[in-house]
Amino acid sequence: MAISGRFVALLAVAIVPTVLLASGWGGVAWAGVVVLAAVLDLLLAADLGAVRVERRMPRLARRDTVADATLVLANDGRRPLRAEVRDMWEPSAGHAPRRIRMTVPAEERRTARMHFTPFRRGRRRSAGVAVRAFGPLGLAARQRVIPAPAELVVTPPFRSRRHLPSRLARLRELDGETTLQLRGHGTEFDSLRDYVRGDDVRSIDWRATARRQDLVVRTWRPERDRRVIVVVDAGRAGAGRVGDEPRLDTFIETALLVGALAAAAGDRVDLVVLDDRPRGRVHGATRVDVVQRFGETLALAEPGLAATDWAAVPALVDSVTTQRSLVVLATSLDSVGASADLLTVLPALARRHAVVVTAVDDPAVAAMAGHGGGVGRGGGGAGLQAGGRDVYRRAAAERSLLDADGVADVARRAGVEVVHGAPEQVPPLVADAYLRAKAAGRL
Repeated sequence: MAISGRFVALLAVAIVPTVLLASGWGGVAWAGVVVLAAVLDLLLAADLGAVRVERRMPRLARRDTVADATLVLANDGRRPLRAEVRDMWEPSAGHAPRRIRMTVPAEERRTARMHFTPFRRGRRRSAGVAVRAFGPLGLAARQRVIPAPAELVVTPPFRSRRHLPSRLARLRELDGETTLQLRGHGTEFDSLRDYVRGDDVRSIDWRATARRQDLVVRTWRPERDRRVIVVVDAGRAGAGRVGDEPRLDTFIETALLVGALAAAAGDRVDLVVLDDRPRGRVHGATRVDVVQRFGETLALAEPGLAATDWAAVPALVDSVTTQRSLVVLATSLDSVGASADLLTVLPALARRHAVVVTAVDDPAVAAMAGHGGGVGRGGGGAGLQAGGRDVYRRAAAERSLLDADGVADVARRAGVEVVHGAPEQVPPLVADAYLRAKAAGRL
């Protein structure tokens, strides 16, 4: 049972006869009338046992965008339903309106539109719908939570999509240059043309020559159907925060951009989300579904505090393909101690594949290292103490940057390409590394 503001207001009116008549009996009588009216109102309210709830909503929604849904209330009873409805979603689902008022005649149904603007990725759930059925006087209501479980998977925002058109244009230019420059090489058949002096006689197509009565050679181009494997670190490195977001969000943006670009180039793209064990996989995504499949898998990725099992990466890559591929390790190189396991597997991995490793820079650490901490600033002991703290912070920031540079140098000597930058810079830089690998024939 629930009471309305109207009921409270009517009860408050009992103060008037109490004050005017200087007696409490008038107020008690008025309160009794209001309570009896509320009981009658409750008896005349619709039966919530005859109310059904249906939903029409998408399965996926992108973070920070609006998704539409529909809530249907069906009244199978004999009395009209004067309802106040509240859908019980998690706050991060961003659903609106929070409360819906509707009147549903007997044996009819009514529809209400809802909007979701989720601000956190992941799986969002609703346990049910709370419905209050008021009587004709609007004083009291029956209340019940109608089970109507629902789920909405919130995918990453893919902010780095804005970098995709320029990289696709570069990819088209690169494809034309490669076909032109590598004519007569490669493993994928391209076209037939007339023989010119200097062509390799092994490329002569004798059947076409017999048909045309003139020498014809085959031309080739590099394979387009290559493998790109993106490993997203959901361990300790992903749990560290840079600004307002964990590093894992940067890794996710990198995976989405590289996946979309590689799929557009005709390559087959695979994804592995890894901490102490694989948490999610996407195998052989194509241009049509790469963003959706990557987004759905990465939506459920959460950073943990377990150490990432980098020793398992070579076996995971071999389980996908044994041919030379581009392996993107979306992680962060911080210090020798934190990255020791990764540095151990890089040489063996780089011998068989083209490897790109990310390193996410923290702008706050760089800014701290660039501050001039003056010991003589201020006056007295307080000034010396504040200056000492500034010097210590700057020294610590410099030490962190030197450690990160040292780890990056070790990784480069192992034969991998290290891409580092601020969180918003890393995804396009990795996409550029992919394009360089295509242009150099390393993929």
